[in-house]
Amino acid sequence: MLDLEVVPERSLGNQQWEFTLGMPLAQAVAILQKHCRTIRNVQNLYSEQSPLNHDLILSLTQDGIKLLFDAYNQRLKVIEVYDLSKVKLKYCGVHFNSQAIAPTIEQIDQSFGATHPGVYNSAEQLFHLNFRGLSFSFQLDSWTEAPKYEPNFAHGLASIQIPHGAMVKRMYIYSGNSLQDTKAPPMPLSCYLGNVYAESVDVLRDASGPLGLRLRLISTGCGPGVMAEAKTRTSERCVYFGDSCQDVLSTLGAPHKVFYKSEDKMKIHSPSPHKQVPAKCNDYFYNYFTLGVDVLFDANTHRAKKFVLHTNYPGHYNFNIYHRCDFRIPLTVKKDNSESEEICTTYSKWDSIQEHLGHPMEKPVVLHRSSSPNNTNPFGSTFCFGLQRMIFEVMQNNHIASVTLYGAPRSTVHQKSSELSQ
Repeated sequence: MLDLEVVPERSLGNQQWEFTLGMPLAQAVAILQKHCRTIRNVQNLYSEQSPLNHDLILSLTQDGIKLLFDAYNQRLKVIEVYDLSKVKLKYCGVHFNSQAIAPTIEQIDQSFGATHPGVYNSAEQLFHLNFRGLSFSFQLDSWTEAPKYEPNFAHGLASIQIPHGAMVKRMYIYSGNSLQDTKAPPMPLSCYLGNVYAESVDVLRDASGPLGLRLRLISTGCGPGVMAEAKTRTSERCVYFGDSCQDVLSTLGAPHKVFYKSEDKMKIHSPSPHKQVPAKCNDYFYNYFTLGVDVLFDANTHRAKKFVLHTNYPGHYNFNIYHRCDFRIPLTVKKDNSESEEICTTYSKWDSIQEHLGHPMEKPVVLHRSSSPNNTNPFGSTFCFGLQRMIFEVMQNNHIASVTLYGAPRSTVHQKSSELSQ
């Protein structure tokens, strides 16, 4: 049985690990993988058809804990303990729930002190006792009568006639004063771990197509002075088609991984693939997992020729490998002899993109992913559509899994600056 420390409005954990509000999904999964011998039977719950309408949940069924992640930014929003009989809990080092200590309303009052009068939900038959960043729900269905709650005369817990020994059914840890209105807080400094994250990614383009990426990066840094506290800092960086690998390294830093392509599965769709001379060396990717971006370099020129932006939707084969890339792509829409601009984002659906750009002339390429030739992909195939020097990989629920950008190389700094000023 896990023995965990409760920190209101912050975290649940022990000396080995800690689930912290605002933590990225990938870090929570990494904790579960590292401690798989003690934390078992973990379920990943999500909406297959509407992944943005419902929170993404990691359910620790053996320990009675649920971790609720925001559907958009995929950071930890709420920690719920739904079965207190499966876990030991303490506050400031003192247990208020264990095999020897029952989590009664008297015990909660003794451990956490006084708070505002609770709220009774007659539909759920639950009595909610709220502290800042922490809530307890008491089950009332076994009580002989509903609590007599008179708001005009409430002056604390005594104003609600609750039978002695009422037991806690659920506990919630969240940010702010209201569980219903809570949002995932910004990522805590302890979760950066020396990595750089992308707050947003804008695709730079001209009339012919994409030129490169403008990334708004966020990282941790120290202010002036030896004893200065760490704080977040933001910066903007741009990478372009035609940049050398040294340019990208100096702009974005070292990649998390370098991957060399062993084969080109899309080669068959190029003109006269049988006439192409086999390459003596392979193109290679710089994988930036915390940015949600890949950069492909030409094996001969060592210059960037492709960018891949990942949306990290659950139900995709690459889910949880990359952090979500929150991108914005300007699309040129031609209607009635005029041009306008629409913005495609990480959360756009393929149907809405087709409404602006029209249906592609060619049928989509069906993409099958698997770890080996003998394995099947449990999530099914995806479909790749090409438009305006971009390839949109579309999932079966109509969401975008990734966007691959192609562009003409730009070699000089003068060209880059002049294009951006236009």
